[in-house]
Amino acid sequence: MEKTSKSLRASLSRRSARPGNVLAAECPSRTVLSHVTSRWGVLVLVVLLGGMHRFSQLRKEVGGVSEKMLAQTLVALEGDGFVLRTALPVIPPHVEYSLTPLGREVAERLEVLIDWIEDNLPRILVPQVEAEAEASL
Repeated sequence: MEKTSKSLRASLSRRSARPGNVLAAECPSRTVLSHVTSRWGVLVLVVLLGGMHRFSQLRKEVGGVSEKMLAQTLVALEGDGFVLRTALPVIPPHVEYSLTPLGREVAERLEVLIDWIEDNLPRILVPQVEAEAEASL
């Protein structure tokens, strides 16, 4: 048997103790990852960090999302336990969406990534502009 470093063994031990493994083809964590990291999933979660929203409010804040995609995204995130859907017994029907504690945890992590992208956008765009300039030559 080959010798391995303590840090490698510790890393392997931690990985095997985890309930999920996103690198495994059949692991359900991949489905959750796709819901959270989809374009609309990320944006909905971050908007809901600001508090409860009605469907129409979410649609206005998440520019470009269709009603169908917003509805599908909310259903997926609710199914994963990240979003709470509250139907109020009023006429006309009134539905509110908010983050669960688990949803808040994942949304806060996404917010850090979004902040980084927004802060570094000029640096990120340089290679894109250069590639477009080269393609037009």
